[in-house]
Amino acid sequence: MLTGMQIAVVGGDARQLEIIRKLTELDAKLSLIGFEQLDHAFTGATKEKVDEVDFSVMDAVILPVPGTNLEGQVETIFSNERVFLTEEMLMQTPAHCTIYSGISNAYLTGITSQVNRNLVQLFERDDVAIYNSIPTVEGTIMMAIQHTDFTIHGSHITILGLGRVGMSVARTFHALGAKVKVGARRSEHIARISEMAVQPFHLDQIQNEVKDTDILINTIPYLIVDASVISKMPTHTLIIDLASKPGGTDFRYAEKRGIKALLAPGLPGIVAPKTAGQILANVLSQLLQEDFTKRKGKAK
Repeated sequence: MLTGMQIAVVGGDARQLEIIRKLTELDAKLSLIGFEQLDHAFTGATKEKVDEVDFSVMDAVILPVPGTNLEGQVETIFSNERVFLTEEMLMQTPAHCTIYSGISNAYLTGITSQVNRNLVQLFERDDVAIYNSIPTVEGTIMMAIQHTDFTIHGSHITILGLGRVGMSVARTFHALGAKVKVGARRSEHIARISEMAVQPFHLDQIQNEVKDTDILINTIPYLIVDASVISKMPTHTLIIDLASKPGGTDFRYAEKRGIKALLAPGLPGIVAPKTAGQILANVLSQLLQEDFTKRKGKAK
């Protein structure tokens, strides 16, 4: 239980509702910032404006999956007001206050470091990333079906990267009967791709390997599908880029060549927000309870 713990939940989408539901069930006291248009009420949770919140009593601050943008603005689906997280706000929090976010950027990392607060990026955890790969794969299949006029079965699918998402995508498309090849750099990844009974290739050979691609799925978060790669693809190729913004694709050149390229980060929150929210809620509640128990032990 989290009885006595005070938490600020700042902005977010439908995934945050599952987090709020879980934490109120555990008896935490929540301040909801950027939720004034939310019709549903949660016992133990109070909607507040950011300038009304007493950050000096907060044991934790929970941000949406994207964290903030580079100006400090927090995404608020349930509010028309612009909400910013500032260094001054975090400076008011107790020294033990932990900031939770899905991912971070230079701004968020900078202000938490400046005030010496612990920042936990949930998407860096293997368990969260693996669980999230399930709705990500389902969303990728949905996009592949919506944006092509051919079946996945028998199609030539090229996947770039064998991280947690890349592995799940490769397994699933292979199971659907696609002819899958996966590009990676590390020798152990090449070995794993072979073990999965799909075709491996080294990313140095990417220009040769995309010549027969019907669908290219990128999971690598830096520019790898550049103009030189896109120029070698058939014009009917569909690119689905699952990497974090801005993705790993030269979208300008893809459009110039007439190749459809879709940037699709955050698919779990789009195709299965309830499941994606429950994944985050379960991990967050575990982390908060561990932190709460540790602090109570020190206080004795």
